[in-house]
Amino acid sequence: MSHIRPAGLYDLPGTYRVCLQTADAGGDGSALFANPDLLGHIYVGPYLVGAPDFAWVIADELGVAGYVLGAADTRQFEAWQEREWWPVLRSQYAPTAGASLDDELISHLHTPVLAPDSVVANYPAHLHIDLLPRAQGRGFGRSMLETLFAALRARGVTGIHLDVGEDNHNAIAFYRHLGFVELARGADSIYLGMELS
Repeated sequence: MSHIRPAGLYDLPGTYRVCLQTADAGGDGSALFANPDLLGHIYVGPYLVGAPDFAWVIADELGVAGYVLGAADTRQFEAWQEREWWPVLRSQYAPTAGASLDDELISHLHTPVLAPDSVVANYPAHLHIDLLPRAQGRGFGRSMLETLFAALRARGVTGIHLDVGEDNHNAIAFYRHLGFVELARGADSIYLGMELS
């Protein structure tokens, strides 16, 4: 029986696994990366450690099947990452001149992509959500997002954004259905936002 619950540090292995297994435009990206931890270090770990009040998982008898992670103030969260999260990882992973996907992620550790000012101005919070196939199509994605939105509204947050790969058409359609609108374009992604007030 699947259920949504607050995430804890004990969920790091399961959430890292979900991140990897949804990394190929929603499909399993396990074969694309030599180091299975790099994606989680960027898109999962800092939220469970640095913003635990806005982290939930969906779990079943097989373990973690999905998560929603957020930060109420993107700029404060980015500053926390710069102080507390990136330094240890930078010492572990030296920059490389390679062009593999692992090399791109290592480059991100050293030079994180910051949300555009034009996006953060009116949509200061942001989120990441991923569900494995066994948790999809059953309303859990919407329920998890509503749980996050309610927590953010309780903190007085008025808008939220996310960054989605432009090739992830299913996710983009899902977000648009929920009321997200396009705010800006990244190198190969789209920033979508929604008012919470």
